[in-house]
Amino acid sequence: MAAATAAKRGLDVTVLERNERMARKLMITGKGRCNITNNCGVQEFISNVPENGRFLYSTVSAFTPARLINLLEEQGLPLKTERGNRVFPQSDKARDVVDTLVSLARKSKCRFRKGRAKSLLIEGGFCRGAELDNGEKILSDAVIICTGGMSYPLTGSTGDGYLLAEQAGHTIISPRPSLVPLVSSDKWCADVQGLSLKNCSIKVQDIQNGKIIYKDFGEMLFTHFGISGPMVLSASAHMRSIQPGRYKIMIDLKPALSPEQLDARLVRDFTENKNHDFSNSLGGLLPRSLIPVIVSLSEIQPDTKCNNITKQQRRRLGALLKGFTVNISGFRPIEEAIVTSGGVKVSEINAKTMQSKLVKGLSFAGELIDVDAYTGGFNLHIAFSTGFAAGNHVIKD
Repeated sequence: MAAATAAKRGLDVTVLERNERMARKLMITGKGRCNITNNCGVQEFISNVPENGRFLYSTVSAFTPARLINLLEEQGLPLKTERGNRVFPQSDKARDVVDTLVSLARKSKCRFRKGRAKSLLIEGGFCRGAELDNGEKILSDAVIICTGGMSYPLTGSTGDGYLLAEQAGHTIISPRPSLVPLVSSDKWCADVQGLSLKNCSIKVQDIQNGKIIYKDFGEMLFTHFGISGPMVLSASAHMRSIQPGRYKIMIDLKPALSPEQLDARLVRDFTENKNHDFSNSLGGLLPRSLIPVIVSLSEIQPDTKCNNITKQQRRRLGALLKGFTVNISGFRPIEEAIVTSGGVKVSEINAKTMQSKLVKGLSFAGELIDVDAYTGGFNLHIAFSTGFAAGNHVIKD
């Protein structure tokens, strides 16, 4: 986007690409479908960017989701809007988005070169190009760094941009994972690994202050290390300073039932199974692999006959089903994160132009900057809008 926008202004643009194929990271977004943007207004967009959202106000206002949608459809890419205003290609193929963007850059007369930048060429406070890892130097009037963060390093996103920015004197806010699976200290998670809950709700509580910092309804997955899935990835973005014992996630396994309705359901089930053991009475209520965990946590002896379960025990079981707790001990590694939080300090970047305030002729765009958003197409649109701003203002006074 940065290259095409700059080239459309008549500038001579070269894209330096370290991979054999361009936009490899884009190919894997949205589970290979590519959630391009979120079809919402500017204010709603900014509200979905917890880290330095106000910094993006100018760029998102100048290049809105609607404007991106129009641009891509004008380039022959039909789009569709799904639940939560998520925008995808109608083909459900990320490759079509990649092909459209590469075609746009080529039609704008951008040149492409394979290579990896080792360092910037900075003279007298001006960025004059880059030196490649083979020693070759590419001279230019300006440089835009669009290397991404550190998530999914096999796509080439290995943090090169941070080193280049530091060389130019920029402050790097320590990169950390966001939109990432969560590790739990609860050993039973491994016992139910592979279990997917598709219609449950969660609440994330900050134990330090007792506040509920996030709520959601949808799908989650238990793994050998803890939990993952769409709701969990979104929840991780709200857990800004994680340490063992700081957060817990409470799962409502029966969100469609009120506590009173659930209690009535338990009464009915226990009545129907009055001569059966408690451990054999929950098959109609819970997934099979979860039953031993619930039985253990309920503190009701597994061989207790259902007609001997007390009202107090039953209500305690109901509370467990409505508030099934997973204790969070940490994030999975940054390599497994969808996006990287942290990056080039925003106060050192012009919010309208994406130009460095420290070195003339140097600009930044995308995940490299210390901004990150929730799931739903927001992070990709940050990349497109900051790329547009950088390309539109490069080599301008």
